Amino acid sequence: MGNKTPIDSELVRTLAALLDETNLTEIEYGIGEMRIRVARQAAPVAMHHAPATPGHAGHAVAMPAQAASDADHPGVVTSPMVGVAYLAPEPGTPKFVNPGDMVAEGQTVMLIEAMKTFNPIRAPRGGKLTRILVTDGQPVEFGEPLLIIE
Repeated sequence: MGNKTPIDSELVRTLAALLDETNLTEIEYGIGEMRIRVARQAAPVAMHHAPATPGHAGHAVAMPAQAASDADHPGVVTSPMVGVAYLAPEPGTPKFVNPGDMVAEGQTVMLIEAMKTFNPIRAPRGGKLTRILVTDGQPVEFGEPLLIIE
């Protein structure tokens, strides 16, 4: 084995349990030079938590096109981590922000829970919040578009 770092099997089990709990396909965790990546093969049918148009379940092709345009939008705010998005500070309380709100740079716009830690997501710039692209309690991936600020 030489200079290899021993694998923290408990950490791997915790990350695998988090994958199951959040329905994510991949988690990467790192400390210093050490990186642990736990992934599972994606299911053949992807589940999207975007609002569906009643009676139009066969329009899955339109979803990736919209997602691609959201990702390319100059005002997109993306997830800095893998986790679960929350739009309000606590269940039953008002959302941090709503479409149409003016937000200030540094203002908390949502939380992302990762490994039982709630991380505030702050507006990188001020402007008008035009769209929220995730739902409350939705699992999110690193780099996934969360909202649009114009």
